Order: sequence, then structure tokens, then C-alpha cells
Amino acid sequence: MVRQTRVVEAVPATTPFIGPEQLMRETGQAQLVRLGANESAFGPSPRAVEAMSRDLPRLAWYGDPESLDLRDALAEKHRCAPDEILVGAGIDDLMGLAVRAFVGPGNTALWTLGTYPTFSYHVIGYGGRPLTTPYRSDGTPDCDALIEAARRASPTIVYLANPDNPSGRFIERRELVAFYEALPSDALLLLDEAYADFVDAADLLPPSFGDRLVRLRTFSKAYGLAGARIGYALSSRRNISIFAKIRLQYGVNRNAQVGALESLRDEPFRRHVVDETARARDEYYRLARELGRSYIESQTNFVCIDFGTASAATRVMSDLLEHGVWVRKPGAPPLDSCIRVSAGTPSMRATFAAALRAVTEVTV
Repeated sequence: MVRQTRVVEAVPATTPFIGPEQLMRETGQAQLVRLGANESAFGPSPRAVEAMSRDLPRLAWYGDPESLDLRDALAEKHRCAPDEILVGAGIDDLMGLAVRAFVGPGNTALWTLGTYPTFSYHVIGYGGRPLTTPYRSDGTPDCDALIEAARRASPTIVYLANPDNPSGRFIERRELVAFYEALPSDALLLLDEAYADFVDAADLLPPSFGDRLVRLRTFSKAYGLAGARIGYALSSRRNISIFAKIRLQYGVNRNAQVGALESLRDEPFRRHVVDETARARDEYYRLARELGRSYIESQTNFVCIDFGTASAATRVMSDLLEHGVWVRKPGAPPLDSCIRVSAGTPSMRATFAAALRAVTEVTV
């Protein structure tokens, strides 16, 4: 028998996310209202769809392995050089490159327990040692606790999602800069900015491309290209060159490159999505107040609504599924008492609201 490596043998067989397709197969439902994966209910830019459609006859061709046209456009957007950018198959792909590059077997990686779980999936899969700190009581990543743990354990990577997933909380620029500067000088900050397009640019970090910082962005959320799988990393030339050594050369979908480039050219559509998302969040806040539930104000395209206990949130999530509405819930305290619902179109929100009222037995 050819044996798997010891690192892989030690990894438990887990599925980080159960998709709606599997849930439909299990429940026998032909369709679900998809509010569980923070996909854009408002779709991609029509200009991007048109450009991708025009390019489909060229699908027999590989994409540009350097993604140079897209990197040029991104360099203009972020006021940097193209060689400070690496395009990959979404943030999950880029996250794996960062872990492979900087977390050797036995090295420690640090993050908040319960934050986006794909990072821990990569760390454990490549033989790293996981170290976590809890959220603050309000669902915000605890930067002070992360700094203390980093000084004690000397991790090679500290991972932070800002805005956070699954809480939606946002750490302001001043606090984030102080956090970055307080980390040990030999620790890399892997900053997941998947939802940064929903935040005012003035509140984000200014362009910064040092060796101790890797920023991850995606076209999956505000740009509506989740199914195309495309994102990018911003970092120093040194770090980008390291990633280039181990990346899959033809791992980025050609059609995704076309769609991402045209999406960048359609800024009015992105602003439209951001505005519609803000309306959806406000509607969820009103619904939560109507039902007597607390919620977390979010700077993402989802909202967490609190049902008091983890068991109650699980019941609500399961009951919503029976009504054909798919949402998720965070897995770790204090957020495990919440359900997390993605921003939907007006009709999707109406279906969700009716189902939530029904399962919580509240009459209007």
C-alpha cells in the first residue's frame, strides 16, 4: 500500500462547507433561496457577462498565466506596481499559497477561533500548528488577545479577516495599524479583505506592500463572480515572487480573467451593489427588531441575528431550510447563537422574512 503522508494522515476528514446543492439532494427540494454563502444576489456586471459571453468561443485557449491585463488594471486601482499583485483562483487559493510559503510543518499560525474556517483547513492540511484566541463578547476579533498570543507563541502567520466573517464586524483603520505595528517583526499578517468593497476606501488601510503584510481581495462578493473563482493578493515584490514559485501556472479561469477586468471598468455597477446591500442590511435590522432579537451591525453583505443560544440558532436554521430558505450559522462562541443571512434581492428578503416569522412563531 502506498501510504499518505503523516501530515495528511493526521488531518480529520472534514467538509468545511456543505453547499446548497447537497442540502437539496438531502431534503428533496428542487430549489432553495440561497442566503447562506454570501454570494451576490445582484449578480455580476452586465458588462462583465457580455464580455465573458463574447469570449466563450476562445475557451479552448488557456488564459494568460501572468494575468497581466488584469494586474495592470488592479495596479492602477491600488496605486501600486503589477509585480506587487498576484491573481489566483479566489482567496481560498491565495490563502493556501500563503500557508505553503510561510507555515512549515510544526510552525504556528494564529487566528480568531470561529473566523473564516478555510484558513484553519490550510494550516492543518500543511502540517502547521493552530493557535486561536476567542472573539470579544460583541463578536469582534480581539486584537489585544492576538497580539499577546503572538508575542508568546511566535507564529509565522497571523490571520485576520477585516471585515470579519462570520460576524461582519469591522476594525477601524487606526486600530488595525496599531495591531499590525504591535505584532512581532517576524510574523506575517495575512489580511483577508474579501468584503472590503463594502467599506468606504478611506476607512481601509492605505496602499501598503511590505514583506510582513499580505492583503487578499476577491471578485466573489461585490463583483458577483463567485462561481468564476478569481481573486488577488497585494504584497511586496518579494512575497509575490515567492508565491509565483509555487502557484499553479494555469490555475486561473480564462473567462474569469475577462469578467474580472470588465467588472473593474464598471464602477457604477459595483456602487449599485453596495447600495442595494446596505438596503438589505437595514431591512434585516428592522426584521430583527420586530422579532425582539439582537443583531450585529455589519459592513459586509450579510447580517448575524442572535437567537440566544447555539441550539436555538441551529433549530431556526434547520426550520428555515424546511421552508426552502438556506442560511448558515457561525460555529464558535459567542457567535454560535446567531444565524447569518446574506443580503438578498427584495423578493428573497420577503421570502426570508415570512419564513423567519413563521419559524419563530411571531405574528405581525
